[in-house]
Amino acid sequence: MAFFTEYETGLIGKLTLASDGENIIGCWFENDRLFGDTVDEPLAANDKLPVFEKAKAWLDRYFKGENPDIGELPLKPNGTEFRHLVWDKLKAIPYGTTTTYGEIARQLELQTGRRVSSQAVGGAVGHNPLCVIVPCHRVMGAKGNLTGFSGGIDTKVKLLEHEHVNMATFFRPEKGTAL
Repeated sequence: MAFFTEYETGLIGKLTLASDGENIIGCWFENDRLFGDTVDEPLAANDKLPVFEKAKAWLDRYFKGENPDIGELPLKPNGTEFRHLVWDKLKAIPYGTTTTYGEIARQLELQTGRRVSSQAVGGAVGHNPLCVIVPCHRVMGAKGNLTGFSGGIDTKVKLLEHEHVNMATFFRPEKGTAL
């Protein structure tokens, strides 16, 4: 059985947290286009799980401007081996910094010895079921494009500004499917 609770961020609206009872298996924006897509069973409301209390305390610290360690939370997202490789790279992006899909692809090529495209990385980043906690908002398109974000570009900008990222070199795409 899987459970959910909600968390009000005070910055970007509500997040919905999901758990298998022991681990956090999902964290989605309220307008997330892939809300719940990695959970294979119905979610039952439960605000009292200890893992939810731990995750909410972690999020409290993050939204107060602290840099809590991702390793403090028991995370168990559902995904393919490739997606897990990409999500592990997301976890390693330091607070207040950014990287690109291309850079993650290059890192994975070195790690696996196999060719990896930026588009494949983008697909895995886009299916990250642990928004904010696993910081997909820190990944940019080539040359500073603020492309593709399941919570919307405005949310991405707010999270980056919250982390004091210098936004001067980034731009919003004017057309495309990733708006």
